[in-house]
Amino acid sequence: MSFSIKKQGEIVVVDVEGQLIVGNRQELKQKVLDELERGEKKFLIDFAQTGYIDSSGLGVLVSLSKKIREQGGELRLANLNDDLRTLFELTKLDTLFQISDTRERALSSF
Repeated sequence: MSFSIKKQGEIVVVDVEGQLIVGNRQELKQKVLDELERGEKKFLIDFAQTGYIDSSGLGVLVSLSKKIREQGGELRLANLNDDLRTLFELTKLDTLFQISDTRERALSSF
């Protein structure tokens, strides 16, 4: 499991590799919050390399979304596989997040 953060223009892109679960969710949260504290406002989390997100992983995404919005920023998601897309639909989180099929679409949606 690893997270990599890159800047593409004004957008902070976080690539999640592996699973987003109880054991690593805090690491993701801290990395994003660190960027937010540096004044970043636009975030894209790319799940192209992610196969599984547990309930604590979903919780951290909701928490980050709220925090980023409170500071006037935006959080978008990209590249959810079919299972993850279904999970977001079942939990109604697809209504909270703007989700794109590709990184390019997500980047152009800001």
